[in-house]
Amino acid sequence: MKQKSVLTHDDVQSILSAARAHAQSHGWAVTIAVADDGGHLLGLVRLDGAAPLSSHIAPAKAHAAAVGRRETKGFEDMINGGRTAFLSAPLVEGMLEGGVPIVVTGQVVGAVGVSGVKSNEDAEIASAGIAALNA
Repeated sequence: MKQKSVLTHDDVQSILSAARAHAQSHGWAVTIAVADDGGHLLGLVRLDGAAPLSSHIAPAKAHAAAVGRRETKGFEDMINGGRTAFLSAPLVEGMLEGGVPIVVTGQVVGAVGVSGVKSNEDAEIASAGIAALNA
């Protein structure tokens, strides 16, 4: 039987801490969310000065990346490329860049979503958090 990896509480805390440190090192006020592979929220931190709306967008990005098994930039690019019908996909919000799946031994075990700065910077923060798992 194949074993499936999961995110532990310590994993979530490491991801949030590393992502927060990266954001703070650049002076970026963001919200960072970590979700499991089903898109369920496991952890969230809203940095001082982050817009209240970001506390809704970051978990939505994490959810979309987790259940979609891909970076949310792919969804945004697809929609911007003309496939606007994808906006009607059920139960998926946060299809903006800034959601990054967490992959362990080839399996998506969760995702990080970030909101508050430019989309590419959101994704950079998310990736910095994920890098803490591999450190």
